[in-house]
Amino acid sequence: MKLERRDSLSVKLFQQVLLWAFIVGIILSAAQIINDLRLERRFIDETAEQILAMSRDPATQAVYSFDRAMASQVVEGLFEHKAVRFVSIGDPREDFQVVREESLTHQPWRALTDRLLGADRQYAIELRGPEPRHEYYGQLRLTLDTAPYGQDFLQRSLIVFISGILRALTMALVLYLLYHILLTRPLSRILRNISQINPDQPGRMLIPVLPGHEKNELGLWISKANQLLESIERNNNQRREAEANLQHMTQHDNLTGLPNRSMLQDQLTRMLSDAGRLQKGVAVLCCGLDDFKEINEQFTYQSGDALLVAVADRLRASSSRLGCLARLGGDQFAMVQTGISQPYEAAELAQTILDDLQRPFVLGDGTVRLRATIGITLFPDDGTEAETILQKAEQTMMLAKTRSRNRYQFYIASLDAEMRVRRELEKDLRGALDRQEFHLMYQPQVSFDQDRAVGVEALLRWQHPDRGLVPPDLFIPLAEQNGSINAIGEWVLEQACQQLHEWHVAGFADLRMAVNLSTVQLHHSGLADKVAALMQRYELPPLSLELEVTETGLMDDISAAASHLNNLKKAGVLIAIDDFGTGYSSLSYLRGLPLDKIKIDKSFVQDVLLNEDDATIVRAIIQLGRSLNMQVIAEGVETLEQQTYVINHGCNEGQGYYYSRPLPASAVADWLHRYNTRSLTPPLSLHN
Repeated sequence: MKLERRDSLSVKLFQQVLLWAFIVGIILSAAQIINDLRLERRFIDETAEQILAMSRDPATQAVYSFDRAMASQVVEGLFEHKAVRFVSIGDPREDFQVVREESLTHQPWRALTDRLLGADRQYAIELRGPEPRHEYYGQLRLTLDTAPYGQDFLQRSLIVFISGILRALTMALVLYLLYHILLTRPLSRILRNISQINPDQPGRMLIPVLPGHEKNELGLWISKANQLLESIERNNNQRREAEANLQHMTQHDNLTGLPNRSMLQDQLTRMLSDAGRLQKGVAVLCCGLDDFKEINEQFTYQSGDALLVAVADRLRASSSRLGCLARLGGDQFAMVQTGISQPYEAAELAQTILDDLQRPFVLGDGTVRLRATIGITLFPDDGTEAETILQKAEQTMMLAKTRSRNRYQFYIASLDAEMRVRRELEKDLRGALDRQEFHLMYQPQVSFDQDRAVGVEALLRWQHPDRGLVPPDLFIPLAEQNGSINAIGEWVLEQACQQLHEWHVAGFADLRMAVNLSTVQLHHSGLADKVAALMQRYELPPLSLELEVTETGLMDDISAAASHLNNLKKAGVLIAIDDFGTGYSSLSYLRGLPLDKIKIDKSFVQDVLLNEDDATIVRAIIQLGRSLNMQVIAEGVETLEQQTYVINHGCNEGQGYYYSRPLPASAVADWLHRYNTRSLTPPLSLHN
């Protein structure tokens, strides 16, 4: 910034110094003139007294002797003085008196001097004889014209006034020069140095210390200013680093260092814009780890974080084929593949990622194998907006997880409607229990050895007020995701135990109740105490309640599952593994679990006579159960031939439409009575 001359401190100082020097010079000169005026008046009085003293004796002699001639000489002698304008000698009471008077002189400054000294000044002295008589002879009177004295006074005053002002101005100029040399000129040099400092990097160019000012106030000021500049430089650097870190934190995941959702959307927007201009395809892959929650529970959250970092590092290995890699949150990652021409390129990348993630991860002292599910959307087929195409990829991944896992799934338009239905169902599911929309159906289980019905399985049904009957395989996963499964599961246990008690009282004392447990419910810490309390409340004998758990639910966390199952066994219940054969675990795990029964999944039983692979699986499961001393029950028995096949290979129990569809509680007692008192061949009317 350029300094205007009129704003310069030096100019303003010079102006102020001159102004106040002039004022002070006037005041001091005026004081000197006033003092000279007082002295001038005294001088006039002293002059008059001297004149009178010199003329007193001659005037006394003239009056004493009545000598007019002598008196006239005395008067003439007095008028030799330039200021005398009136003289009289004599006794005012007598005629003898010599008087001479002249008019006032005319001078241009007289009006001023008359105001200062008066027009004239009158004096008188008594004429007396010698001692001791000291006789009074008369008076000598004298009047002095002040003009001659005033002229001298004005000349001196003018000199005093001018010289006083000049002295004051000279002193002011000297002071200004000293001030300029010692202060304003160094300040100007400092200002020039400051003007060269870069405001963005103030510490790079400091103010040089002026020679001769190292230890005075200016030197200290420069030293402090340089310290301040260095401090500002450090603070600016720290602020820039903090802003960069904050910017990085707002755009990157703290754990893995990958871009977060916000940065991904910005990058994806640019990539889609470039792809649209170049007419190239883009694939967005949303990867979600399967069952990662169980890893956190089995190990620690710190181990889970370490595993996520390892997953991110492994995904970075594919970065050469990716336009962007980001973490969406939790166990979900997103990848953007640019420049593709065919969907199979995205499929190849997805399968490569799935294969890479299946390789063991080192976690603590052991290893962990991961599975993942990937949802894939394509630009421009599935959308043109970054937010839309990313959201569809997430939806595809989530929906693919509900169907099967460890695979990739491309987006299809029907997913939109399905996802909307799922969101609406999830919303309605939260209040379904309070609105009493749930009810239980019961499907009988028969013993091949006893040729009679020995139990029923409680099946949960949701009667939606608008959609009608909602399939359990649709709403159970939703309940597990939103956390309502525990409350629903407790309600199912309560209703099943209460109903079993009523049937025991009605005469079916040996009847057994089977209830399904979800994976979430199995790992609830208070489940065993809840079951024990229900059995005690409804007076259920031991082994009359059978809890069914899925194979996948057990294998998610085998050690935790074993602990929970042991606690349930202590409560006096039977444990059955449901849908056996559909999982992915090693059969050797079964030896460490307190299981009483294996249920063959109906998908194998239904095609046991048509598909040799299914038949082999059924035979293997039956043989495994017998070798482990477990009961085996076949689900989905729909024909006599299917029943005959599983019986011939050693199956213990059966359940399916061949015996009965699921029944309401009010119809179970009649069915049990008819079935247990039937002829050896079940009535055909029971097969619907």
